[in-house]
Amino acid sequence: MSQHKVLFGFHAVSVRLKTAPDSVIEVLFDASRRDARMKQFLARAQEAQVRLIEADGMRIAKLAGSHGHQGVAARVKEVALARSLDDLLDTLSVPPLLLVLDGVTDPHNLGACLRVADGAGAHAVIAPKDHAAGINATVAKVASGAAETVPYFMVTNLARTLGELKERNIWVIGTSEDAPKTVYQVDMTTPTALVLGAEGPGMRQLTKKTCDELVNIPMQGAVESLNVSVASGVCLYEALRQRIGSVR
Repeated sequence: MSQHKVLFGFHAVSVRLKTAPDSVIEVLFDASRRDARMKQFLARAQEAQVRLIEADGMRIAKLAGSHGHQGVAARVKEVALARSLDDLLDTLSVPPLLLVLDGVTDPHNLGACLRVADGAGAHAVIAPKDHAAGINATVAKVASGAAETVPYFMVTNLARTLGELKERNIWVIGTSEDAPKTVYQVDMTTPTALVLGAEGPGMRQLTKKTCDELVNIPMQGAVESLNVSVASGVCLYEALRQRIGSVR
């Protein structure tokens, strides 16, 4: 029997309507909201021929588990992405670009990282099963649809998984504020896995030791570090910049 889950917010539900309308069981919307954004959303939902249900804000909040639903929530079927990391890597025809998160437990941070990963064209996000956030409605809302498009693999042993990536000739680059090189001084046009730790503690020691190379993000102001989603954006978009530049 297929599993159901809840998406909420305009971005998350709209992306599902666009990418997999057949997976949408029903959409609840706040009929008291009559602004242009809601009208556009309802037109998209009607075009996708999904079941629409009028509901008040409290009912939608109860379904979503959050009051930040913007007047929209949907019950949807799970959509299968790649079944495993190996399956994904075996199908890629371009050098892999992976984001690895070590110890990121906040769902808002994970959602933002998934959104950045989608925007930069990362092929997957990897995290340990322990001490990491899983995909839930809050993550999907913050990810603005990216939780539906970017495979998220939670692995039992992160160090071992990084070792397996290295066996596939994927260069594992970790971020550390005391690293000798900057993120702008390494080649990321080749198969690359970027490893970032949670803000504050950073990567665990075993994770750091497993990396092929460590880099830092230059900090010119008074703050000592960036939020992990911002740091992910800096690193992934540098990789994207290099890869676009390498195509002639």
